[in-house]
Amino acid sequence: MTKKLVKSQKLRSKRKMRIRAKISGTCGRPRLSIYKSARHVYAQVIDDTSGRTLASIGSFGKKGNANVESCNPLGKALAEKCKAVNVSELVFDRNGYRYHGRIKAFAE
Repeated sequence: MTKKLVKSQKLRSKRKMRIRAKISGTCGRPRLSIYKSARHVYAQVIDDTSGRTLASIGSFGKKGNANVESCNPLGKALAEKCKAVNVSELVFDRNGYRYHGRIKAFAE
C-alpha cells in the first residue's frame, strides 16, 4: 500500500472513533451505520444496547456499481425494512466518511 492510502485510512479510523464515542444506538433510536467500498454501499440498523442488527441492506447483487443515483433507492428500501421492524427514528453514523456523494444520497 502507498503511504497516502495508509495515512487516509488512519485518519478515517480516528474520525470514526471520535464519532462512535459520541453516538450510540438504543432500542428506541437505533444507530444507522453505513460503509462504502469502491463499488458498493452497505448499511445496518444496530441496537447497541443488545448488540443486535435490526435491519441491513447492501448494493451487492445489483447490476453495476453503487453510484449516487442508485444509493437513493437503497435508502428508501432500508426505510421500508425499518418500518417493518417498528423503527421510526435513527442515529446516523457516517462511519468517518464525509457527508456528501453516496453517503448523502443514501441518507436523504
